[in-house]
Amino acid sequence: MPIPQKPAAPVRPDFELAGPFIQGGVALGLAPSDALSLALDGRPVDIAADGRFLIGFGRDATASAELVARRADGSTIRRSLTVAPRAWRIENLNRLARQSRPSVEFERLRAPELAEINAARALVSDSQGWRQRFTWPATGRISGLFGSQRIYRGEPGAYHSGVDVARVTGTPFFAPADGVVILATNRPFTLEGYLLMIDHGMGLNSAFLHLSRIDVKPGDVVRQGQALGAIGATGRATGPHLHWSMKWRDERIDPLLLAGPMPQAAD
Repeated sequence: MPIPQKPAAPVRPDFELAGPFIQGGVALGLAPSDALSLALDGRPVDIAADGRFLIGFGRDATASAELVARRADGSTIRRSLTVAPRAWRIENLNRLARQSRPSVEFERLRAPELAEINAARALVSDSQGWRQRFTWPATGRISGLFGSQRIYRGEPGAYHSGVDVARVTGTPFFAPADGVVILATNRPFTLEGYLLMIDHGMGLNSAFLHLSRIDVKPGDVVRQGQALGAIGATGRATGPHLHWSMKWRDERIDPLLLAGPMPQAAD
């Protein structure tokens, strides 16, 4: 009796993509079956063993992007992507000057902090959290939106790099997806306060700022919904809240686009 043969995997001659292609967003895809490498606008994109990949578009992404797969025979497959723009919340403050330049003392303290953050972002994990539907790490009033920006007498300030959730100090927050802890500071940083960073794999990571407490340590594997620590007002913060920011590679990503509408806060 012949041994049943396992059906051959279907051949994908082209990309399979699921958007949205939008500023601050991420998209998932399947690479062509024989793709050896993948690049977005010339920047390498990792491909998982099953052919899946993730790409992201920063807050100021241009209106078009090009995805290129290089195949085993040396040929390439190209896909042009149209990236939708967004209307950011811009506040013009014509009566106020931009904040004064950082002091020498601030710069002295800031340099090693940035070195720690950059070293953490250079770490690579095999987490599969990037495949999951993200959930909110805390529920409550959204007090700050990703991409919002103030203009001081015509001079633009830095745009808001994440989304803020206002809750009282000590409120627990939870992992929005599986990941590996790549930074858990043992002291409050000048701007971020107590800072926790989680790598979700494929270049996608989360950062949680202004914490009052961190309950995990570098190298810990965390699961979606796991308690990570508590909200606070450490660092440069006007009140207690959770600042959640995300990056794909060097691009800032809007967490709201991954987590969806804010659910009703628990009592």
